[in-house]
Amino acid sequence: MYKQIRLRKGKDESLRRFHPWVFSGAIQSIDDGVEEGEIVRVITNSGDFIAVGHYQQGSIAVRVLSFSDIAIDDDFWASRLRSALQMRVDIGVADNPQNNTYRLVHGEGDNMPGLIVDVYGETAVMQAHSIGMHLCRHTIARSLAGVMGQRIKNIYYKSETTLPFMTAEDRNGFLIGGSEDNIATENGLKFCVDWLKGQKTGFFVDQRENRSLLERYARGRRVLNMFCYTGGFSFYAMRGGAELVHSVDSSEKAIALTRENVELNFPGDSRHEAFCEDAFKFLENSQPSYDLIILDPPAFAKHRGALHNALKGYTRLNQKAFEKIERGGILFTFSCSQVVTKDHFRNAVFTAAALAKRKVRILHQLHQPADHPINIYHPEGEYLKGLVLYVE
Repeated sequence: MYKQIRLRKGKDESLRRFHPWVFSGAIQSIDDGVEEGEIVRVITNSGDFIAVGHYQQGSIAVRVLSFSDIAIDDDFWASRLRSALQMRVDIGVADNPQNNTYRLVHGEGDNMPGLIVDVYGETAVMQAHSIGMHLCRHTIARSLAGVMGQRIKNIYYKSETTLPFMTAEDRNGFLIGGSEDNIATENGLKFCVDWLKGQKTGFFVDQRENRSLLERYARGRRVLNMFCYTGGFSFYAMRGGAELVHSVDSSEKAIALTRENVELNFPGDSRHEAFCEDAFKFLENSQPSYDLIILDPPAFAKHRGALHNALKGYTRLNQKAFEKIERGGILFTFSCSQVVTKDHFRNAVFTAAALAKRKVRILHQLHQPADHPINIYHPEGEYLKGLVLYVE
């Protein structure tokens, strides 16, 4: 029997609406001996069962795994993973010969809060965002291998950046298998995945559909890809027939990976050039004229306290792009900050357009792809916002 957490009177309403978080302020009492990462039963003030999940100290005290009073065992993980895989098969992302790169598990969106699994060819990269998922990693990996069968041969665990408490014994590494083959395919294009030291799980899978959209607009254009990371937008632009593509990132390692990825797909192609430089400085000093610009910065706000400064940053960045882009140019601009809402982001971009004194029309409003699903009871899961703008 799991230890229990009792809620304050009236604090069970959000759980009755199936929201998957219990906040610390809603808790009346915790059984003695409950440790971080432990599975606990959550009961109402009157003692009725309402949820079972992982306990953790902090604002989000319990991440709900089930609203049924069940054991969290091998069968539970296998069932959740099978459901996640089936959805990816049904929407045509998994088992696609042109695309062996996709997100298999998206935390709350797949009813596994605190867990991310991205698939790159024959390797699944697993990342924990909660202590509970970290402690379950070996059990989850075994279930994952069973559910995926011949689809994958390796499972790599990568959580040092998301769980700073990890000890030397817990560090990143293969839980199953082991491979140095880090070439994956997305919509027929190849790229190297740096799951050892790269950001996130090694690649930004969430921009797959937005990169495809950009490809449709790239023909004959001079493209600037800011915050390029490993160059995803850049090699899609090249396949789309761009006249010139410049990739910019402040990380030398990212620039090296961008060059490697471009060479994988377009060996010896002189249309591409990469620059290791600060984004704001590059925009300030850039001489070539661009008529397609991509702004895909890292999260400017990781918590609500940083929201004000983040919005100022988005405004400043987009204003620079509006000032530099040619007439008839197209701007792809994004925010991946969860605390920045669609309205926040749109207002920051609109302010930037007004300050730059440009006429701007919205062509597309973008978001995360279907393999990054949003739990309908957890609207906080909608984190990626984007606009495609026509600039006169």
